[in-house]
Amino acid sequence: MKKLLFVCVAFAATFLFSNTTHAQTQKIGYFDEQFVLPLFPGIQKVDTLLNSFQNDSLRVEYEYRVGDFTRRDSIFKKDSATMPVKARELATRELNQLKYNLINWQTYAQQMVEAKTAQLLNPYRQKIAEALRQVMAEQKYTYVLNEQALSQYAQPPLLDNLSIRVALKLKLTLPKEYEDAWKAATSAGAAGTPKK
Repeated sequence: MKKLLFVCVAFAATFLFSNTTHAQTQKIGYFDEQFVLPLFPGIQKVDTLLNSFQNDSLRVEYEYRVGDFTRRDSIFKKDSATMPVKARELATRELNQLKYNLINWQTYAQQMVEAKTAQLLNPYRQKIAEALRQVMAEQKYTYVLNEQALSQYAQPPLLDNLSIRVALKLKLTLPKEYEDAWKAATSAGAAGTPKK
């Protein structure tokens, strides 16, 4: 019985020790895409392209739809008295659909702008995602949290800020205050590292 108890205790100790060791090797970093995106040179052209899309595409489409609705409504009012019942029902349904689209134009336009924004930012986001994967692999990060999920009361170490690491990996110019803070943190980290 003592041998069985000893084996169980030894197994449990080994299991706990291996889990503790494994837990200590996991690194957690934090990341914010909105920090990295504005650092790309030429990203300002996205705003220009979005304004052009809104003025040249969405505004023109809206004006066309208003004109189409006005024309069809005018024709319907003029001809509805002489239309057969089925044709009048069909025309009424079509007009109501056009009216619904115009009433909900803001929602539609917002969805179109969001889709266009995603399309224009996609090449930048792909570069960021690839750089983040590389940084995680190189620095052996197990988990990455969205910076917005962190508590405002507990400041995590700057060296775990993967947004800065990704920006450096992509050779983007950091704002001066971040660059200075990063240099200070890396030199302090290097000074505190025991020599092998």
